[in-house]
Amino acid sequence: MSPFWSGWIMFLIVFNLGITLFLFLWGPRVKIPTLPDGTTGHVWAHGVLREGMNRLPLWWIVMSGAMFVIGFAYLYLYPGFGSSKGSLGWTSHKQLAQDTAANRAKLDPILAGFAGKPVDALAADSTATRMGERLFIDNCAACHGREGHGNRVIGAPNLIDATWIYGGDGATLLTSILDGRHGTMPPFSSSLDKAAIENLANYVLSLSGRDHSPAKAKLGAENFAVCAACHGPTGTGNPALGAPNLTTADELYGRDLATIEQTIRNGRSGVMPAWRTRLTDTDARLIAAWVYARSHANAAH
Repeated sequence: MSPFWSGWIMFLIVFNLGITLFLFLWGPRVKIPTLPDGTTGHVWAHGVLREGMNRLPLWWIVMSGAMFVIGFAYLYLYPGFGSSKGSLGWTSHKQLAQDTAANRAKLDPILAGFAGKPVDALAADSTATRMGERLFIDNCAACHGREGHGNRVIGAPNLIDATWIYGGDGATLLTSILDGRHGTMPPFSSSLDKAAIENLANYVLSLSGRDHSPAKAKLGAENFAVCAACHGPTGTGNPALGAPNLTTADELYGRDLATIEQTIRNGRSGVMPAWRTRLTDTDARLIAAWVYARSHANAAH
């Protein structure tokens, strides 16, 4: 803090405390003229209400005086009076460092017990999954939601429905978290006209048994060959490419005809960022363990 701003803050503190202390000491002693009945002469409601005059209660004076003492003691002990560091030398940075070190001292032995363990083994450990849930909320919930249900607006997949784009085994989950994913669906607006896109979208709907036009779906089946290279001839997807399974009821961006048409027409580009620089390997394993436990529990049901 520069000398100017330090001096300005000190001036404001002295000025405000000085005025407040003066009023506190002067107020109880000042003589206010009163009428013989003890009122000030101020009336309202045609004289029904009259302003009385009473001394401040002792408890209020004692508490207010104590607040001044506490305020002066705080400014002496802690930073606050300009650039003064206070007699204790306390800083928020030092407190944070101390609290962080204390937390690491408790946490590190626990994390050491999880290091390098397979994700599926950690998924069976309730302590690991509780820690994984907290890490998931802190790092992943912004896109996938607090409970992992996903977000179709941004194409963040549902992580607990046992339907996977790249695979739901422990090693694959860990790779997705640490190294990220980048899925690309190319646009077909330049090679397919509006009618062909509509027909193809109806065929995609038919693959999962949803409402569609059978006639248009039959026509769309002819153009599905361009999709089969990634999604497979029967539309069951390809985890190696990150091509979703089209035969399930789950859709990354939506299940309605208009959304599927939009996907075919304009394509999609979904990015899962890599968290290797933010999370440790053990942190990523704990997150993967929580996701693994939730998704496999739902699959069992």
